[in-house]
Amino acid sequence: MSRSLLADAFAHHAWATLRLIDTCLGLTPEQLDVEVPGTFGPILPTMRHLVGADAGYLFAMTGGRRPLIDDGAMGLPELRAAMERNAVEWGTFLAQDLDPEAIVVRRRTDGSESHAPLGIRLAQTVHHGTDHRSQVCTILTTLGVEPPAIDAWDFADHEGRLLEIPPAS
Repeated sequence: MSRSLLADAFAHHAWATLRLIDTCLGLTPEQLDVEVPGTFGPILPTMRHLVGADAGYLFAMTGGRRPLIDDGAMGLPELRAAMERNAVEWGTFLAQDLDPEAIVVRRRTDGSESHAPLGIRLAQTVHHGTDHRSQVCTILTTLGVEPPAIDAWDFADHEGRLLEIPPAS
């Protein structure tokens, strides 16, 4: 059985988000509420937005199989659990024979809709996660907290799928 070409991208997306949440679990409420110019907002609202949007993307792309979440009141432990569920659902979803040109309609509670190809929605999911994780890492650095190593090479190394060969001496 072959894996989806996007499996690594989405596994990294979930892994990096979970690692970042784990780092943030050690922060004080005051640290979680620090605002830094140029970012979405404080850490907790940003993580709520990131995980909530991820569930929203899944909801739209799976035709409602993965429910929306009420991220507005979630703490980091609940966000972590939701992201773990999202990770499983992404794997299941991407294992299907998907048409990147299939139009996915997202209906919003205000009655508006967006229509976009599945391939664009998948690209947005990965971009959105990377953008907001970067913002949280910026806030962590501002707080003097070392952000976790979460780039794709770190993921590959964590998964035992990166071989580095030093130069011959």
